[in-house]
Amino acid sequence: MILGYPIWHGQAPKIIYTFLETYDFSDKAIIPFCTSHSSGVGSSVSNLKSVVSSSAKWVEAKRFGQDTSNLSIEKWIESLSIYEY
Repeated sequence: MILGYPIWHGQAPKIIYTFLETYDFSDKAIIPFCTSHSSGVGSSVSNLKSVVSSSAKWVEAKRFGQDTSNLSIEKWIESLSIYEY
């Protein structure tokens, strides 16, 4: 699952936590990305990990800034080898 969210003061919005708590992601791959004007990923991923099954596989998070081109996003998606998950 590709999980996108905006960064708010280094954290994902609470609705993202609610989403992750609602469904069973055991043995699933979670590919997080965030959007932000200036903040990095922060501790958002480690905090999100705490609300899902420990058997979920997390891929390294990616941050996209305001000037990110569509081509950059396409290349990132292609680099994921998503069919391996």
